[in-house]
Amino acid sequence: MTTEQTLPENKSDATSSTPALPRGVVPLLVVSAFVVILNETIMSVALPQLMVDLDISAARAQWLTSAFLLTMAVVIPLTGWLLQRLHVRTVFIFAMSTFSVGTLLAAVAPGFEVLVVGRVVQAVGTAIMMPLLMTTILTTVAPERRGRMMGTISIVISVAPALGPTVSGLILQSLSWRWMFWIVLPIALVSLALGAVWVRNVTQPGRPSLDVLSVVLSAVAFSGLIFGLSSIGESAGGHAPVAPWIPITVGALALVAFVARQLSLKERALLDLRTFATPAFSIAVSLVVVSMMALFGTLILLPIYLQNVLGRSTIETGLVLLPGGLTMGLLAPFVGRLFDQHGPRPLVAPGAVVASVALWSMSLLGQDTSIALVIGIHVVLSVGLALMFTPLLTSALGALPPQLYSHGSAIVGTVQQVAGAAGTALFITVMTRRSIAETEAGADVVTATAEGVHAALLWGGIISAVAIAVALFVRRPPAAADGPTVPAGH
Repeated sequence: MTTEQTLPENKSDATSSTPALPRGVVPLLVVSAFVVILNETIMSVALPQLMVDLDISAARAQWLTSAFLLTMAVVIPLTGWLLQRLHVRTVFIFAMSTFSVGTLLAAVAPGFEVLVVGRVVQAVGTAIMMPLLMTTILTTVAPERRGRMMGTISIVISVAPALGPTVSGLILQSLSWRWMFWIVLPIALVSLALGAVWVRNVTQPGRPSLDVLSVVLSAVAFSGLIFGLSSIGESAGGHAPVAPWIPITVGALALVAFVARQLSLKERALLDLRTFATPAFSIAVSLVVVSMMALFGTLILLPIYLQNVLGRSTIETGLVLLPGGLTMGLLAPFVGRLFDQHGPRPLVAPGAVVASVALWSMSLLGQDTSIALVIGIHVVLSVGLALMFTPLLTSALGALPPQLYSHGSAIVGTVQQVAGAAGTALFITVMTRRSIAETEAGADVVTATAEGVHAALLWGGIISAVAIAVALFVRRPPAAADGPTVPAGH
């Protein structure tokens, strides 16, 4: 039996033939996704304390974040198949159970190795939750209301990573690093219990086959690229465990083979790349790449600037980033309603301009810049990104036929991880190389770091200028339509 036989034939059927979700399910899914995504960046501020408590080097400590990201990169491409194969309720219970087990392991970890295992198990649940949330919304919400609902989803995508360092700083001010997991665990368990009761099966799974070669190629491709990109910054400072070009090359070659394999499998692909045949999806995803590069690049760079140049503490750094994260969260539902009324272009193009202005302004940050100005520019950047995220996600996924929802969600999730790693690599590499050059020229450490931050954010401004041009091509999905459908796979 194929999924083509069991899935709805068109969008109207997809929304009308599925049971309506109970009122509390969407908020439950959003809160669950927010909690698991928050863990993607929550460890960054805790690394110095972990190095002391566990007696590990900085290179080993970084694996607590790197292992999480690598696991996400391996698992996310599988979610398209998983959501076609299993009911939504089953996938939710598996994701939250896995995340809860990983959180418990991390909380009680007697040493570094068990803590890494806990982070990996956490990442498996995290990787599944976002595609699950997106697919559920697309399946159950009418097209004219999707902007508002996707606005809620963008809170998870953009705000949760931004608040990770703030939450971590607040916890570590008074408690040990283990409390980052003990505080999260009850929330995860409550979400699991409520989901087991409330979440209904809103899709009709088929029996798609799993191509093992595609799984292997995707694992090598995306983990290689993310590991290599994440190592570039360390390499620039002379601390990388392996030359970054090696995993990047291996990852790129595996990616070429993976793409060729998916195109040959067509409707039986692990990730159905026919999503990119939809122009609205391709354009929106390209802008998501730029937006995630800017978000994660500034998330890694601003703490370095605040602590190493302005001499601020960890908790002060977290609080400086808090207004921007809250701004994105508050704007997301409002932007979603505007999208439903006016479409993406009146939001995305101005958002790209605002984000670009903020990044160019950040390139002027120096040793004497006031904290108020840093907060103000970061809030402006957050406004620009908020205007872009919701319309882009809604335009990209809403343009696809129902059979490709799960594949589109998985592709967006994978792209976000790779783009985040690329943005971090670009910003850190430029900063490190410029700082080293300034130090060799006789500058002190603070001045050299400030110059490095300036150079990195200058590149961010250049990239954001390209986004403005691409934003002009974003369109509302054509009657999300009633367009032709394609088989979902076997």
